[in-house]
Amino acid sequence: MKLLFDENLAPSLILALADIFPLSEHVARVGLGAASDREVWEYAREHHSILVSKDSDFHELSLLNGAPPKVVWIRRGNCSTRQIELILRNKLADIRSLVGNPEATYLVIL
Repeated sequence: MKLLFDENLAPSLILALADIFPLSEHVARVGLGAASDREVWEYAREHHSILVSKDSDFHELSLLNGAPPKVVWIRRGNCSTRQIELILRNKLADIRSLVGNPEATYLVIL
């Protein structure tokens, strides 16, 4: 599973989660730091990535367009990068279920 982290999440998550999400990327590191949501969406789709964001815009795009890409929407207020890492680690089974379910388009993490 390859994640694409949106700009509202730290690039350091790539290394922190490399053991369970190898080959993941961050929008800033692939030249999409100032890109529109649509450009990020298309990149995730073309590169078979799961889009991870704290922004509701990608959840809304998944409702309108379906998958791919699939979306993980983290609905948490201010929290540290370490907390985001732990959240994603704790939800690994749910993320795998998202990927394995052809009907599912998004996962909301509260």
